[in-house]
Amino acid sequence: MSQSSPFRPALEHALDHALAHLDNLSRHSVAANATLESLRARLGKPLGEEGVAADRVIDELVADTAGGIVGSAGGRFFGWVIGGALPAALGADWLTSAWDQNAASYACAPAEAVVEEVCGAWLKDLLRLPHDASFALTSGCQMAHLTALAAARHALLERRGWQVESDGLFGAPKIRVLSSDQFHGSVTQALRLLGMGTSAIQPLPSNEAGQLEAVTLEAALRESPDTPTVVLLQAGDLNIGAFDAYLQLIPLAHRYGAWVHIDGAFGLWVNASARYRHLLEGVEQADSWATDGHKWLNVPYDSGFAFVAHPDAHRNAMSHHASYVSYNEQVREQKDWTPVWSRRGRGFAAYAALRELGRNGVASLIERNCDAARALAYGISALPGVVVVREPQINQGLVRFLDPRPGATEQDHDARTDAVTQSVLQTGEALFSNTTWRGKRYMRISVCNWQTNDDDVARAIAAVASVVR
Repeated sequence: MSQSSPFRPALEHALDHALAHLDNLSRHSVAANATLESLRARLGKPLGEEGVAADRVIDELVADTAGGIVGSAGGRFFGWVIGGALPAALGADWLTSAWDQNAASYACAPAEAVVEEVCGAWLKDLLRLPHDASFALTSGCQMAHLTALAAARHALLERRGWQVESDGLFGAPKIRVLSSDQFHGSVTQALRLLGMGTSAIQPLPSNEAGQLEAVTLEAALRESPDTPTVVLLQAGDLNIGAFDAYLQLIPLAHRYGAWVHIDGAFGLWVNASARYRHLLEGVEQADSWATDGHKWLNVPYDSGFAFVAHPDAHRNAMSHHASYVSYNEQVREQKDWTPVWSRRGRGFAAYAALRELGRNGVASLIERNCDAARALAYGISALPGVVVVREPQINQGLVRFLDPRPGATEQDHDARTDAVTQSVLQTGEALFSNTTWRGKRYMRISVCNWQTNDDDVARAIAAVASVVR
């Protein structure tokens, strides 16, 4: 008789606890309700001299984290652009951990290498990007930005006779980044890591629709036409889901020799929907694009995608060879395209999600989420003392709660908006977040989960109504 697997007790207990969590998301509070003190008290055990049985470790981990797990995997989480995990994606992610492949190269992860090749082709097709663009699977959109901007840095400086990978940035021509004032902080983080600095960004005023206008961009380009320049455009900004006018802006930027990078953390996915893809008309003319998998594709965290229209610049910015590392000319070696070598096999979860959904499923998920965001915005704004900024263009909306007292100031309305959002959080029925847009505070509506349904929307509106009234 064969000996029982040493993995079975821990994995079986983990499965039971995982299903208990996932199957009861609709019954539990979306907000974490454990205090910081209680979590520290439970989890901050002394490290014992002797080990603990694996299944007991799992059971105690679940017990000690109780109340500290946010219900972001469920359908009533609307605080940030955080998707859930599709069943196939979650299953593939578990297998990724079990297989424990180092997805650096074909030699140490043959199946993952091929899965990444397939995912890259599927994603470019689904997102309507150039079929000959290179790609990278990263830990998220921030590292996708870093990857794409590293390629941009290489290309822009190479044109000026500077090899940044060998010579560094000391003495190199300074690169500027022109963007609307609606850019995301993940871009500034990428610029810091690339040595370009946050001061490289020159924010330009956006119009009332949150877009960068051609006349504004051209004036900035004309100020210093010889400076190596990246033009950063938005594909669904984080507050109102704004899309820039790519058909005008990209050819304009290219006339001045600029590299155009698209921040499409979630908005790039609307190219999969016939209903919404008009918002991205012309986006395929850009030089690079970044998006997330753990947002609208609904795979577990640690998933982002970078695409670059100039594979040589991408590869030159990322690749490195060593004598001890195997290299196979017949396949795409992952380490030539990503910022890190040792990493998990991110392709498996993305592959599984795309197969589970198919083209129609991705489009349906996007459209259902956009419908839900609109229903939430309209339902909440119908309550007394609530105003909506504008009809959500895709899955993002902003509402503001007015202080009913006579003579209330904008600061009073700001305070009431924050207070209402916090009170809704305390009900446990829904989770929204706050943001500042155009100098005013708003409650932000963000819908990105495959499970969000009409009942989730109704419960969220009812929770807000109970607080407002």
